[in-house]
Amino acid sequence: MTDIEIAHSIEMKHISEIAAGMGIDEEDLELYGKYKAKIPLGYIDIERVSKGTLILVSAISPTPAGEGKTTVSIGLSQGINRIGRKSTVVLREPSLGPVFGIKGGAAGGGYAQVLPMEDINLHFTGDFSAIEKANNLLAALIDNNIQSKTRSIGIDPRTVLWKRVMDMNDRSLRNVIVGLGGTMSGIPREGGFNITAASEIMAALCLADNLPDLKRKMGNIFIGFTNARKPVFARDLKAHGAMTALLKDAIKPNLVQTTEHTPAIIHGGPFANIAQGTNSVIATRMGMSLSDYVVTEAGFGFDLGAEKFFDIKCGYSGLSPKAVVLVATARALKYHGGAEPDKVGEPDAEALKKGLANLTKHVENIREFGICAVVAINRFATDTGEEIRIIKDHCRDLGIEAVVADVWAEGGRGAEELAAVVVKSADNCKNRFKPMYDWNWDIPKKIETVAKKIYGANAVDFTRRARADLSKIEKLGLDKLPVCIAKTQKSLSDNPELLGRPKDFVVTVREIEIASGAGFVIPITGDIMRMPGLPAKPAAEGIDVDEGGNITGLL
Repeated sequence: MTDIEIAHSIEMKHISEIAAGMGIDEEDLELYGKYKAKIPLGYIDIERVSKGTLILVSAISPTPAGEGKTTVSIGLSQGINRIGRKSTVVLREPSLGPVFGIKGGAAGGGYAQVLPMEDINLHFTGDFSAIEKANNLLAALIDNNIQSKTRSIGIDPRTVLWKRVMDMNDRSLRNVIVGLGGTMSGIPREGGFNITAASEIMAALCLADNLPDLKRKMGNIFIGFTNARKPVFARDLKAHGAMTALLKDAIKPNLVQTTEHTPAIIHGGPFANIAQGTNSVIATRMGMSLSDYVVTEAGFGFDLGAEKFFDIKCGYSGLSPKAVVLVATARALKYHGGAEPDKVGEPDAEALKKGLANLTKHVENIREFGICAVVAINRFATDTGEEIRIIKDHCRDLGIEAVVADVWAEGGRGAEELAAVVVKSADNCKNRFKPMYDWNWDIPKKIETVAKKIYGANAVDFTRRARADLSKIEKLGLDKLPVCIAKTQKSLSDNPELLGRPKDFVVTVREIEIASGAGFVIPITGDIMRMPGLPAKPAAEGIDVDEGGNITGLL
């Protein structure tokens, strides 16, 4: 059966029953129908968070279709419950961009899914819409102030950096001109759109401690300069109160269930190649307050989501995972060993062996942070016994345990061995992660440290525009913020064509955006865009709904 057919075959429990198993009173739930609910922030128990066990799931550099981190995360959490421990999986919300694009949804797959998968993949509880509205409210207030003859604070339109957002892949909106149509339609200026998952509002919500903290972050958003070269922040437009009001429900994490009725908290959805790539601090703390083991994931490869998880999310929240699960697949290793994308399902031991260098680099990167790790081999039906043996033997040579996870086909049962190994590793690991850099270093040193240690670059080149951005950041006093590097997910380098473990390459920083509300700066490398485009054959072409409202074609 397909993912959506499997999802439809599962008889879901009422969400109040799932909540009761976590110790949440039904009266406290904010219900969105029978199978979705928001949890009040009052259920966060910081003392229990400090005693909980956090497990981070990451991956090697993926193929364009992804390697199943979400599926493994869900299956692992189900497996932990099956071996007698209390576990919750905490994930990001899917963006419509990938759902209608090339990668499909982000609700897991097979018998390791979160349900109801159609709702989660499409509109869910409206969090993305609220983030979009808060972002675009600020954009409207900026243009309204520029237009005003009586209340203008003198914003120089040429310096405005704030972009509108939309939760869709639409390359045509990357660069636009707003304000056309005459004096009644505003002041013409250059602008553009990012995808909602890359919005600073999304990033800020995912790093906020509570509603007052989120309001403070909204006020700290940098907009541009006045004609007198005075910096302008959202608080100067008195925008932050209304923006936060739009987010008062979106800040609460969402409770759903897996195919095996394991609790799943899903909240926030920043991409890892163009944002920090992890669910909210609030959701992670909520999971750790209500269960003993929390399984969470960081987007794309370890070089992207996991690095940002440690250096940004953990830096702000004080969280520290006890173990890292690195997801590897035979098909991704063959892809990095030179196999054509449409051939990675075919047996090719030689390509797989060549691709093992990518796995090796990610294992080295985990050790840079000092965290105990396990490799999860996410089994696909096309994998051969020889390919599995090659991966296991290589991991043994690296001194790291590798366990096969057959979660798509078998759900939690296919992750019981993995669960036992991961729980043992987490329980016995006494390490606390070591950040990759000191926030007090200058911005170039922080970027160069990540590029050289994590990506394996020889050097970093800063364009003239990037150097001008560095100067502006320093003058604004924002140079002590961490860096959230926007980089292709297809390669360890900033060039998507360099697969495997590239060497002797230079990372080019094209520009550096300011996200002072979220609390980081965004060096943009190579040709990466914060508004993706659709592929030649979008997944949207295969999605449909019948007269009874039943959706088909969701991946």
